Amino acid sequence: MKTTAFTKYHLANGAKMAEFAGYNMPIEFSGINDEHINVREKCGVFDVSHMGEIWVKGPRATEFLQRITTNNVCDLFDGKVQYTTMPNGKGGIVDDVLVYRLNEEKYMLCVNAANEQKDWEHICRQGEAFGMKAGEELENSSSKTAQLAIQGPLAMKLVQKMTEEQVEDMEYYTFKICKVAGCEVILSTTGYTGSGGCEIYMYNEDADTIWEAMWKAGEEFGLKNIGLGARDTLRLEKGFALYGNDIDDTTSPLEAGLGWVTKFVEGKEFIDKEYLAEQKAKGVERKLVGLKMIDRGIPRHGYTLANLEGEQIGHVTSGTMSPMLKVGIALGYVK
Repeated sequence: MKTTAFTKYHLANGAKMAEFAGYNMPIEFSGINDEHINVREKCGVFDVSHMGEIWVKGPRATEFLQRITTNNVCDLFDGKVQYTTMPNGKGGIVDDVLVYRLNEEKYMLCVNAANEQKDWEHICRQGEAFGMKAGEELENSSSKTAQLAIQGPLAMKLVQKMTEEQVEDMEYYTFKICKVAGCEVILSTTGYTGSGGCEIYMYNEDADTIWEAMWKAGEEFGLKNIGLGARDTLRLEKGFALYGNDIDDTTSPLEAGLGWVTKFVEGKEFIDKEYLAEQKAKGVERKLVGLKMIDRGIPRHGYTLANLEGEQIGHVTSGTMSPMLKVGIALGYVK
């Protein structure tokens, strides 16, 4: 089982650990509800070093990304991040990813931890038609990179204390290459909680320096360690899809409500464009919806969904008890 640059701190802080995507990851520290509420009201730090980072470089980088992703990469400018999906050629999704544009010939993709190897092989395979090779125009730097997500309404006030760069007023889905605690990092404002904040991408060798500076700066803001358990409840309250649960190789972006990152623009010939255009014209046969329980109880993955007549119309893909709403909530596909 792999470890991250921060695993020793999780163990020292008494985290409940478990295997996730091949890594020994913290599931919870003080308890999922407590951690969840702290992120909503103050701030919390997630170790997300298990996520993958893949670089796409060279004169054909933009053209290549236009081919392998559904969103319009040409809408990006230097310092802008874009949420998108990678279609698999069969109407499904290889992964949902973030695209970071450093310049027109240099991009970074942040990919899901469980999909890192699958994504890398897919990208290398697709790159052959563009003359792009692994180790040259394509680079997987996941093993060299650590990442922390500091989330919550006070997160940017905390990070501002760690850098001389003005970051507190950064716009949503932008990034800066700057120094944090004296270390060069990529600082971005995307988030997977719905409560604001940022991600810090760093070299593994800078992890200890940034970790110590973060806790020193975070004391006055009520910073807490947050595990993957609360990461899941936070994203579900916001309605963010989780790959492997709500989207996968069998779900189309349009079925998953991701039509807003599927751009049918002139000159963009992305994988599955014709199939998805036809699906958009005809309408989808199922769609991902948000659900809230009326009665007591927690909807779980795989539970059957029925209409008022009792006819089975779908199934739950993600479900939990919402720590903020105090009711069961879920995502699921229905006809």
